[in-house]
Order: sequence, then C-alpha cells, then structure tokens
Amino acid sequence: MTSLGIVIPLGILIFASVVLLVFWSVAAYRILRELRALPTARAGIAMARTSPPPGSVCVVVPAHNEQGSIEALVRTLAAQDHPRAHFVLCLDRCTDATERLARDAIGDDDRFTIIVNDHCPEDWAGKVHAVWRGVSEAAAAKDADHLLFTDADCTFAPECLSATIALLEHRDLDMLSLFSTQETRTWFEKFVQPTTTIELARQYPLVRANERDPDNRRAFANGQFMLFRAAAYRAIGGHEHDVIRGALLEDIAFARLLKYFRRPAGLLLADGVVTCGMYDTWAQYRRGWKRIYTESANQKAGRLRTSAARMVAIFVVLPVAAVLCLLLGLTIVPGEDVPLRAMSIGVPMLGLIAWGFAQTVFHIAGRSPVWAVPLSPVGAWLTAGILREAARDLDEGRATEWGGRSYERPKR
Repeated sequence: MTSLGIVIPLGILIFASVVLLVFWSVAAYRILRELRALPTARAGIAMARTSPPPGSVCVVVPAHNEQGSIEALVRTLAAQDHPRAHFVLCLDRCTDATERLARDAIGDDDRFTIIVNDHCPEDWAGKVHAVWRGVSEAAAAKDADHLLFTDADCTFAPECLSATIALLEHRDLDMLSLFSTQETRTWFEKFVQPTTTIELARQYPLVRANERDPDNRRAFANGQFMLFRAAAYRAIGGHEHDVIRGALLEDIAFARLLKYFRRPAGLLLADGVVTCGMYDTWAQYRRGWKRIYTESANQKAGRLRTSAARMVAIFVVLPVAAVLCLLLGLTIVPGEDVPLRAMSIGVPMLGLIAWGFAQTVFHIAGRSPVWAVPLSPVGAWLTAGILREAARDLDEGRATEWGGRSYERPKR
C-alpha cells in the first residue's frame, strides 16, 4: 500500500494534470474551430485572380526612424499587382536616414508620395497625426476607394492588396484587419512571441472579432494592417475623431468606433501575405508589448496582474506539475499499486499531449517554429513579467515612451 506521504502530493499533482488536460483540450478545440471557421488572407488570392477587385487603393504608411526597414517596405509595395494602387509615406519627425533611403528605393516610381512631418500637436498621438497628414494631404488618398493603413516594418506578398480587397468585398466589410505573420529572427521572436501573442488572442478571440452582430463583437484590430472602404472611414470620422487622435492603440480605438457605429469589421490571419518584424532588441520588445498590453487592458493594473498570474498558472505551473507527476509515477509509485500508478502516469501524459498539441497548432498557424513549443513555459514566464512590469508602470505613474514622445497613461 502506498503511504499517505506519497498519495497526498501525488493527488495534488494528478488534479493539476486533470486541469491541464481539460484546459488545453478545450483550447485546442477552440483554436481549430477558429481556423476552420475563418479564411486566411491567402484565400483572397484565388478570389482576386478569378474576379479582380474594382476600385483604387491608397496605402498610407507612417514611418518614424525606420531606416532599417523602409527599403524592404518600398520594394514590396512597388511589387504589388493591383493596377490602381498608390502609396503615401508619412515620414514622421525622422532623425535618421529614413528619408534618403526611401527616396533612393522609390526612384522615379510615380505611384509613391512622400510627406515629411516635422511636428506633432500635443493632443495627437504621433503615429495618428502622421497618418492624418497623409490622408488629408495626398491627392491619391482623397480620391481612393479603399484606404490601407499599415506600418513601416511590414512587408507584403505581391498579391496582398488585390487579395485583401477581394476578401473585404466578399465578406461585405467596412474594415478588414489582419494578424500579421511575425518574423522569427531573434530568440525572443522564436519562443517568447508566440505566448505573448496567445495572451492577446485570448483577450480578443478571432471568432468574436468577426461577429456580424456588433452587440456580440469583441472589437479588435491590428494597426499593422487596417483596410477600410474609404467612404466608411470618412463616415466614422477617420483619424480626426476625438477617440482616435490621441490613442496609443488607434487600431483598437477604430474597432470600437466601428462597433459603436454598427459597421461590419473583420480580423483574419495574414498567413504570410503580410509579414512584420516588430522589434530588433529585447528591450524594444518589452517596451512595445507593455504599451500594447496597457492599452488593451484599458490602463487597469489589476487586470494586467490577473493576466500575468493566469499565464504563469496555465503555461508554467500546470505543465511543470504534470511533468513532476509523471516522473514520480514512474519512479516512486510501487508497481503493485496499479490504480495510483496508472493515474499518476496516464493523466499527466494526456495533459502534456493536449498542451503540446494546442501549442503546436498555434505555432503552425502563426508560422512560428514548432521546435520552440517545449520552451513555451519560458516564453510565458517572460511574457508574464512584461504584464507585471506594465502594471507597475501604471502604479508608479511612469509615462509610456513611444514613437519619440512620452505619453502620460493614468491608472484606471
């Protein structure tokens, strides 16, 4: 008979393994359901080839000190197959070689317009003001049927504009946003970025973000890619609207504004049609995601801490408990105690399989390396640290540094 000194801790570990199994089985089901229910941006390529979308499109790109990415951006914009595309680069208070490199890359391509912005009013967010200048000053933006707002660290497949406009028309949307495919060049992009993204996807599930009924929609958009019908964009007030002009996450603000005006919006996976390399260093990554999490939590420190604790429990504590349970079941539970041995080996093994399967599906969908799945607990621990740091910044009244400016973000 196994002693109570073994049975009690094993019972706790088995219970944790059951929770792991149930949670990640449900999570895997939901991820697969979302992937089956919604197309990716790549589905629009066939649509556009069969029936080329009508109308013109103007791509407006704000760029603040983007000398490392501006040339790649220009190359992929210039390669777009849409016959009526124009591109506006809003160079916002740049102090590096962004303008020179952009002009060299553009050459004599008359589809491009450059607007140089040297200031930002106090009541505007820097990026928002730069985009507004592009929309309000570029003739191509004023006349376009569609407006695409994107970031300077993105690159695009040649069919991107045609495919996404075809999807917007097919799904009868006023705005289509994409979850960009994230680059995986650095260590943190390989095994921290997936768990960081999972936390955002947990807050804003794809299925909820695509609800046709505005009352049921979980309003969300990704500022790396927001494609609007120009008439709808102007009807809701555009970047001049009071709730947009000072927003540090203008994407979510736009999604909420569309919901308020009961206009249809959608969010799909880019599936390689749009690729983005957001940050070059770990310090930039932490600072950028602190801003994202702070704004998505409505500047509520308590919500950030709850998210951090949840992430540690789900990604770290439960898998570690299952591994420990499995090891103890294999090593210290007597062979003659068949029920306890079976429970202490079988349950954690099933839990770990469910956890690994769900992680693998998410990594494949986001085009992250599958080999990094076992490192997810480390990524989750670091992501939880970002969430906790964001909460501390709110508690201490620390300003948000972004785009060359400081923004006071009071705790709510």
